Amino acid sequence: MRYFDVVVDDNGEPMPNATVRFRDSIPPQLEIIPTVFIVNDCMKKDVSDLPEKMLRRILQMNETHHVGKVKEIQIDCDWTGSTRKTFFSFMEKLKTLAKEQGIRLSSTIRLHQLSQTPPPADRGVLMMYNTGDFTQLSCEHPILDMRDVKPYLPALRRYKLPLSTAYPLYRWKIVFRNGRYIGILHTDDELPVLPGDSIAIRQPELSEILEAKEAVSKQQARANDEVILFDLNNSNITRFKHTDYEEILNH
Repeated sequence: MRYFDVVVDDNGEPMPNATVRFRDSIPPQLEIIPTVFIVNDCMKKDVSDLPEKMLRRILQMNETHHVGKVKEIQIDCDWTGSTRKTFFSFMEKLKTLAKEQGIRLSSTIRLHQLSQTPPPADRGVLMMYNTGDFTQLSCEHPILDMRDVKPYLPALRRYKLPLSTAYPLYRWKIVFRNGRYIGILHTDDELPVLPGDSIAIRQPELSEILEAKEAVSKQQARANDEVILFDLNNSNITRFKHTDYEEILNH
C-alpha cells in the first residue's frame, strides 16, 4: 500500500505528500507492505535525516490506523547515476533502522537499473511496466512493449538482489490535442476535452503480460516465484476473467 510520496517543497526540502487515506479498518489477516514513492530530485538534496523521519512516520501511521505487524517496507525511487550515491546511502541507513524494528526493506527496480549495482535492500520488485513514452501519440504501447523490454532483460541473469516481478493490469485514457499530450483522464470530468481532441486508450493485453512473464523466466526463473499484479482496483480487476488471472499466475 502506497503510504505517501516524498517530494521537494518550495524551499527545496524533501517533504511528505499525497498521504493515503484509511477509510476503513485493515482486515487483520491482510499483510500490508507500506510503500513510499520518492521523487528522484529529493536525492539531490541533503537527506541524511530522511530515513529516521520516514520510518517514524510509517510506524506512526501503522499505530494510528491499527495496521497489524508490518514485516516489510518498500521504497520506490527512479534513481539515476547522478543520485545513486545519495540514494544508496539513504537505503543503507533505512535498512539498518528497519532491521532494528524487525522489518525488511525492499526496493522497486526499473528495467534501466538492472545493469547497475543493486541498491542495499533485502529484496527488489522488478517493474515490468511504463516502458514507453505515454506523452507521444505515436507510442501505442507505453505501458508494456516487449520491443522496449527485451534489451534490458539479459542483465537479469547476473542481478544479485532477490526479485519478485510486477506486471501491469491498468489502463490509461490519454488526451491529445493536435497531436500534443494534454493529460491522463482518471475520471471523465478531470480534464476539459474539446471538440477535435483525441482520447487514446492504452492497456496491456493478456498475451503481452504472458509474453513478458515468459521472457523474465528465461533469464531468471526465480524472479517469478512471486508475481505482483499492478494494480488491483475495481476497474482493473474486471478487465480480465478469473481464468486469465490463473493463467498469469500459473503460466
